[in-house]
Amino acid sequence: MNTQPISDDLTSMPKAASVAKQSSALNKVVILGATSGIALEVERQLAQRGCELLLVARSQQRLAALESDLRLRGARQVLAYSADLSAIAHHAAIFDFVRRSFSGYDTVLLAYGSMHEQKESEASVDTLLEEINVNYVSAAAILTLFAADLEQRGTGCIAAITSVAGDRGRRSNYIYGSAKGALSLYLQGLRGRLHPAGVKVITIKPGPVQTPMTDPMPNAARFADPKLVAHDIVRALDQRRPDVLYTPKIWRYVMAAVEHVPEPIFKRLSF
Repeated sequence: MNTQPISDDLTSMPKAASVAKQSSALNKVVILGATSGIALEVERQLAQRGCELLLVARSQQRLAALESDLRLRGARQVLAYSADLSAIAHHAAIFDFVRRSFSGYDTVLLAYGSMHEQKESEASVDTLLEEINVNYVSAAAILTLFAADLEQRGTGCIAAITSVAGDRGRRSNYIYGSAKGALSLYLQGLRGRLHPAGVKVITIKPGPVQTPMTDPMPNAARFADPKLVAHDIVRALDQRRPDVLYTPKIWRYVMAAVEHVPEPIFKRLSF
């Protein structure tokens, strides 16, 4: 197994032995979609805190390399499970593995998604359905399993990465945006359901972030640094708030303005 860190910035971070474990409710974290661009940066920061991590993603090869990398960065324990999270038929086995191998987990972060070109989804019903299934249906399905478990235990936190694209339908990405918007609405309702049990639910709404998924997009170099976005996410997971996290923070104000543009004007905008 390759024991070299995934990126070459390992020498610039604190030695694992010198990173003091912080007192926090954030100790045992399940990450669904562990090889996504934002998730990778979150995991590195959690590893430096000495957290225990259980990673779920499709690629066994990438998971194996990631396990080694995160241990070198200071993670106390790293477990991995290879599965296609978009396949709902796999969810029961994923959840069973988590309960058997990672009992007492306190945090679940859902970080996977897909973004096809809008024109592809407009031209193909199959592509449209895939976009909706990956970004909403499968996400809601697997979070429902974890929600029931944490509700019974009366503790923990569920967080999921949606998108500012879900705040209002735009002609350039309304199919992706509608799926992310549906997930945000699901999380809002779930937050209300789990509040009496003491379980926190955090909706994470990033603006455009520099990741492999956004690399083909125009002006991708101007998008947010995933390390800074990950820092905001880790802080929210640690503090168990806010209910809705816009990251970078500027997007809270941008989207508030966008939401107040009258529809007769908004439908004429080309973005």
